[in-house]
Amino acid sequence: MSKRSEAPAEEKLSYEQARGELAEVVQKLESGGGTLEESLALWERGEHLAAVCQRWLDGAKAKLDAASS
Repeated sequence: MSKRSEAPAEEKLSYEQARGELAEVVQKLESGGGTLEESLALWERGEHLAAVCQRWLDGAKAKLDAASS
């Protein structure tokens, strides 16, 4: 089974959606004021969103590399 079919719906976010939400997560973490548990949950969400963005970027790079070969 491929990773795409096993991926939760959240991983089907567009690059722009994931990047936008990641920016919001970073802003919330930087502003502070939440509990440790809230901060940890935000951090974990941010890690997930960063991975989604990285997969999009890796895919785009692979397409560019294939096109230039």
